[in-house]
Amino acid sequence: MWWLFSRKGPSGFSASSTAEEVTHGIDGTGLTAVVTGASSGIGTETARVFALRGVHVVMAVRNIAAGREVKEAIVKEIPTAKVDAMQLDLSSMASIRKFASDFNSSGLPLNILVNNAGVMATPFTLSKDNIELQFATNHIGHFLLTHLLLETMKKTACETSKEGRIVNVSSRRHQFSYPEGIRFDKINDQSGYNGLSAYGQSKLANVLHANELHRHLKEDGVEITANSLHPGAITTNLFRHISFVSGLVDILGKYVFKNVQQGAATTCYVALHPQVKGISGKYFADSNIANASSQANDTDLAKKLWEFSLDMIK
Repeated sequence: MWWLFSRKGPSGFSASSTAEEVTHGIDGTGLTAVVTGASSGIGTETARVFALRGVHVVMAVRNIAAGREVKEAIVKEIPTAKVDAMQLDLSSMASIRKFASDFNSSGLPLNILVNNAGVMATPFTLSKDNIELQFATNHIGHFLLTHLLLETMKKTACETSKEGRIVNVSSRRHQFSYPEGIRFDKINDQSGYNGLSAYGQSKLANVLHANELHRHLKEDGVEITANSLHPGAITTNLFRHISFVSGLVDILGKYVFKNVQQGAATTCYVALHPQVKGISGKYFADSNIANASSQANDTDLAKKLWEFSLDMIK
C-alpha cells in the first residue's frame, strides 16, 4: 500500500508529500486567504501552513470558540502569523450573507478562497433553508459564498496584478453520485435518499462548480483561476456518521489513510504553488493534475447546475 504513496507525479510530489513540503520556499506575504471549515482536520492544517508561509488567513468557521482555539494554537507556534476567525455556517444562507458582507466591508483584499468545509453521509436532514443538508453545505453554501466574494477577488487581482485562486475541495467520491449525477428535481426527496450517494452528488457539484466558474472567469478576462481537488482518504471526523467506517478508520487509519499533513497538501499546492499559475478548470489529486469522472467533465451538466444554483440562492 505505501509504495503507492511515494510515487512522484510530474509536479515532483506524491501522495505522501505534506502541506509543508509542497509549499517549501514559497513566500505568501501580502496574500490574504479565506479558508472554510478551518477549525478541524485538513482545514486547520491548511490555515496553519498558509500562516507559516506568510499568508493572512481568515478562518471561516461554524464553531467560533473552536476557531479561536485553533487561531491561538497557530499564533503560539508561529508568532508572526496573521490569523482571524470569523463565524460562518455554510448550511445557512443568512449566515453566508452576513459573513460575506462583514468580510467585504472589512477592506481586506482577497487572493485565495479555499472552499474546504464539508459534511459527509449525514442522515437525511434539511438545512435552515430547506435544502438537503449535504447539498446545502458542501455545494450551495460554497456557491453562494464564492458568488458574494468574487467582486472583492476581482478587485484584488486587478489592483495587485497577482493571480487570484479559488480552490474547491471535492473528493474521489464525486465518481459515485446518483446515476443521473445531480438529481435536480429530487434534491430534497427523502424517499430515494442515500447518504453516500448524496455526498457523492455534492462532491460532483464541487467539481462542476469549479469548471463552470473557470469558464465564466475566462470570459470576464480576469486573472483568477478555479480548480477542484481530491485531498485523499484522510483520518478526519468526516466519517463520524458511518459507524462501521469510523471503527475501521480507528484500526487501519495509519496504514491506509493519509494523515492530516498529507491530506492538506493538494489544497496548499493548488492554492500557492507557482507550478499551478495560469492553470484553471482542472481537477487535482496528490498534488498533480488528475482525471475527474465523465459526469464531472460534462459541460452541459455544469451549466445546468450553475443556473439551478443561481435560482436556489435568490
